[in-house]
Amino acid sequence: MDDPLLIIALLACAAVLVILLMGINSFRKGGEYAARNSNKFMRWRLIAQFIAVVLILAFVYVRGQSGG
Repeated sequence: MDDPLLIIALLACAAVLVILLMGINSFRKGGEYAARNSNKFMRWRLIAQFIAVVLILAFVYVRGQSGG
């Protein structure tokens, strides 16, 4: 767990989870709040999820190159 790329990738996954939960909470509240924020949260989630996947792929690639 000393690998900084792994830690960054895990933090990115946690950020995706937080944004997803915020979006679900927005749907739960409904009304004007949901109308204003639901699409924004889902866009943020897609961007964060893309970044997390890229970081995970980078970690796998680097680990594969180093043989460990």
